[in-house]
Amino acid sequence: MSKKSRLDEIKEELEQLDINPTFFARKEIRELPNILSEDEKIVYLVEGRNKITTHHIVLVATDRRLIFVDKEFMYGLKVEDFSYSKISSIQYETELMLASIDIHVSDDIVEIDGVGKYDAELFCEKVRNFMSHPEEYFQNKSEPSTLDQLEQLGRLKENGILSEEEFNEQKKRLLDQ
Repeated sequence: MSKKSRLDEIKEELEQLDINPTFFARKEIRELPNILSEDEKIVYLVEGRNKITTHHIVLVATDRRLIFVDKEFMYGLKVEDFSYSKISSIQYETELMLASIDIHVSDDIVEIDGVGKYDAELFCEKVRNFMSHPEEYFQNKSEPSTLDQLEQLGRLKENGILSEEEFNEQKKRLLDQ
């Protein structure tokens, strides 16, 4: 069995986070394996425009840093990354359908606009949560608690996917662990 490419792993991570990049982000997404380290995990990702250059960019929050990726049409690749310890605030501002995100880093403000309103809100929320509890962030995501698993079993039974017998068998297995 062949090992998955880092790009495939990244695409799977995005899928698990329910992030569906648009056609416009494909160049930046293809660059991520060259930017992220092998064991770096994505917290969230949004697309937008660099407020200054108006280039389409992606903003990636990982378990280590915040990264702007701009695969410029003619001039190659521009990557800026910021340590979470240098970020004093992250906020978003919404307009009709879109939003902008402002990140205060040291004495600078990094701005990205043209972000979907919902995505901007979710991105800022996830980054704030990660910054306040980095040690808990991935533990909670990767291993559901016994209660979570029991709730999921209950839903499977309610929806007719599991029979009463299968439900009781799985429930006993979980409780015996």
